Amino acid sequence: MNNNDIFKKLRVALMLRDDQIIEILELVDFRMSKGEIGNFFRNEDHPNFMECGDQVLRNFLNGLVIHLRGTKENPKNPSDVISIHKSEAQPKVFKKTAQSEKPKTEFKPKIDFKKKPSTTPKSRDKKQTPKIQVVEKVKFNNGKNKKS
Repeated sequence: MNNNDIFKKLRVALMLRDDQIIEILELVDFRMSKGEIGNFFRNEDHPNFMECGDQVLRNFLNGLVIHLRGTKENPKNPSDVISIHKSEAQPKVFKKTAQSEKPKTEFKPKIDFKKKPSTTPKSRDKKQTPKIQVVEKVKFNNGKNKKS
């Protein structure tokens, strides 16, 4: 397991977004752009993939400790911080407004349509002509003249 895998698993487990990762890295005065962080999470065969170095992972872990536990002067409860991340990660439910509560018109199919010709086996039998078997027409002599 390499540093990229560890970084990805921490990101998923803690439900962190790229902008939150940037804030965590800034807690330890380590600045990276959103694009550079996104390159760590790409597939290895992607042209923009970048290996996560030891320094980046070390600074992220140190910043994560400060982010979750807080400082000595201002301690935090890690479970509270994680619950905040969970609530931010949940999809937002939109409230219905007066505009969205318009009465919906029911779907009414058009009745004036042309019927397709039926393709039942009975109608196919009438139109078919008897097939001539090709095998009966062929005369095999295997290249030899027959003498009787």
